[in-house]
Amino acid sequence: MTEIVTAVQRGSQVYVYGQGQRQLCAIFAGNGPDDGLKGFTSSSVSVRRGSNIYVYDAQGRQISSMFAGG
Repeated sequence: MTEIVTAVQRGSQVYVYGQGQRQLCAIFAGNGPDDGLKGFTSSSVSVRRGSNIYVYDAQGRQISSMFAGG
């Protein structure tokens, strides 16, 4: 399994990096005032878009989503 080392948001994209700063994927972060990167672990990235939070794996595949309110 590929490990996530860091995730950074630039504009409306979240870039996910692994070992050696190798880019693993890019995820659309949305354009709303509350949208964007919410956090990451070694195996997942959480991004808010609208009233939902989406969780992605290191390859950028959505693995879950949940209502975030508002």
